[in-house]
Amino acid sequence: MRRRFGARSLAAILAALIAVFGATAGAAAAPPFPHTIVLPGATSAEGIATGAGSTFYAGDLFGGDIFRGSLRTGAVTRFIDAPAGRNALGIRVDLEHGLLFVAGGFTGQGYVYDLTTGATIASFQFGTPPGSIINDVIVAGGAAWFTDSLQPHLYRVPITGVGSVGAFSTLTLTGPAADLTGAFNLNGIAATPDGTTLIVAHTGDGTIYTVDPTTGASASIAGATVPNVDGILFEAGRVWAVQNFSNQISELKLSGDLSSATVMRVITDPAFEVPTTVARWGNRLATVNAKFDTGFPPTATTFDVVEVRR
Repeated sequence: MRRRFGARSLAAILAALIAVFGATAGAAAAPPFPHTIVLPGATSAEGIATGAGSTFYAGDLFGGDIFRGSLRTGAVTRFIDAPAGRNALGIRVDLEHGLLFVAGGFTGQGYVYDLTTGATIASFQFGTPPGSIINDVIVAGGAAWFTDSLQPHLYRVPITGVGSVGAFSTLTLTGPAADLTGAFNLNGIAATPDGTTLIVAHTGDGTIYTVDPTTGASASIAGATVPNVDGILFEAGRVWAVQNFSNQISELKLSGDLSSATVMRVITDPAFEVPTTVARWGNRLATVNAKFDTGFPPTATTFDVVEVRR
């Protein structure tokens, strides 16, 4: 039996076909997310953090400058032209209070910038170089916490309101995270959402620990074996640990009480060249290449951010 199509039926079919092919063509025409994003004019790199939407911030390690860009388009500009003598290692954005926190590395310092204007709000001298390396920072529980790779210390800067911070205090760690036998010890830092537990990466031990932010007592996380660990990200019960000279990011699932960890997968990419820190945007991770394989300070001519699927 031959089926007959009326004018309305044919019109409906044609409309459906146009919609399908139009959507396909639109998807094909949509630009892909950038795999690598060059930081224009950077002489080194180390820290990265995400802000509102697809915005990211990355730092020039030895120059101290901060770049701001889009993980969606790859567009980047120099946001903060830091005063001479500053470093920029770990970075953290506090959208609620309009603040940008930067670990000052070999200066022993930490910096707080206005997230809108880039103006310096505060500068802290946490430790005395060369006996102090301020390596990374996290915002949790109403404060920013900075790590020191040469001292068993965390430095706490209270956030006192929109665009303002208070005087810092020092928390001395006890237990395994206080070990100082490595060339670099405390490094990356993360926290539970409520800020009641801190999580620190220890490069010398190749592992991560929990820390009580009130007492400084630390505890091992069984199974968290991550040689060359650098920056870390903690979300939804999982830690993404950047392993710099291993050129990989390990995803670990933590137990509910944070006492143990299981490595779920290892992320590698041909574009990794000694990645150091990591941030998340949607289902993507962004890491920055420090390129320490070229020397220290690095002698590479360009420095970049690499995007991979989470």
